[in-house]
Amino acid sequence: MDWRTHSTGARHLYIHIPFCHRRCAYCDFNTYANMDDRMVAYSAALVNELSALPPERMPLIAPHGAHPLLRADLPPTIFLGGGTPSMLPLAQMEQILRAASDVVPFAGAEITVECNPGTVLGKDYLRQLRAMGVNRISMGVQSLHDPLLRMLGRIHTAAEARASYEDARAVGFDSVNLDFIFGLPGQTPADWHDTLAQAATWDVDHFAIYSLILEESTPLYAQVQGGRLSVPDDDVTGAMYEHTMEFLGAAGYHQYEISNWARGPLDGPGGLPRHAGLHNVAYWLNAAYHAAGAGAHGHIDGQRFVDVLGVEDYITRAGMLNTPLRETTVLEPSDVLGETMMMGLRLNMGISYAHIHNRTGFDIRQTHGDVIAASVAEGLLDADDVGMRLTARGRMYGNQVFQRFL
Repeated sequence: MDWRTHSTGARHLYIHIPFCHRRCAYCDFNTYANMDDRMVAYSAALVNELSALPPERMPLIAPHGAHPLLRADLPPTIFLGGGTPSMLPLAQMEQILRAASDVVPFAGAEITVECNPGTVLGKDYLRQLRAMGVNRISMGVQSLHDPLLRMLGRIHTAAEARASYEDARAVGFDSVNLDFIFGLPGQTPADWHDTLAQAATWDVDHFAIYSLILEESTPLYAQVQGGRLSVPDDDVTGAMYEHTMEFLGAAGYHQYEISNWARGPLDGPGGLPRHAGLHNVAYWLNAAYHAAGAGAHGHIDGQRFVDVLGVEDYITRAGMLNTPLRETTVLEPSDVLGETMMMGLRLNMGISYAHIHNRTGFDIRQTHGDVIAASVAEGLLDADDVGMRLTARGRMYGNQVFQRFL
């Protein structure tokens, strides 16, 4: 029995597409290469799982008192991530989106599809995505230096990334995100500046920019541990992040979260930049969201859940209308507090005491007043009568600050 069929409906939905042409050297996501022949069966199973989820039926969540970002103002969101969703044939993409629209209606929704520049099949594919209701594209570019792209195992070149971006613009996408990584093996500050400088000339709406994390299960980790590659040290990587904040700020981008920058005036929900990625904002506000697909994680009705990982296992279990759930965890109040703090503090506007109390029942000033005071004294947090937020220095050491509230 899948308890989600009787759960409260959610305004946000994540859909996992696990297929890739090949796994990148740094990737530890639930992805599988050379399984194109299973896309049709997987899509059918995914439609089955989506059809069992309840539609959005709860009222908008009440505003969180004095919190500057009111979750009730966020529109519904659907996000297809992976893996490489742009590998899906259009017929399967249409089936999945149709099923998703029965869970979260498309009207007024932000609908994002992740694309790999090496798999986007030109303007016609993108034009048809747009016709299906997709209104936001997220491209995993990662670098604009071809040697670094080859080292990462990416299947596109910098020129192909530019061409895919321009194709998305040409067919009418007016909200496009580009992902980049800094702190890569062999990457110099000059390389990183060159990537930022090139990308800034493209008139991009949104950047998601991350420091490389070496995951133990990846080939890149083995190469670094074996001495075949070396990564910049912490001081150099920190300087790259500081340069990113300075450069993109001067180029007219608003940093609204530790790793995210967007263009446009601050006229989005709650004063966010117009092109902010609202699906991720829902995560950072610790909102409820449904999820479907192999290895997909969701959060609803005080529980976190994950589907089975393997493609074949998922096809069998979801395809037979059995539950594909692998694990469900009931969250304790302390868990909710830790998650709310860890995610909410990522937002530059911070997190209000009213929001924390609404989500967790805790008065954070009573339970963690000493932590707040110490972090303010160290220049890592700003706090006032409304809430708290990381300082520019605090964003450099965000994980250390988050840990204090766990």
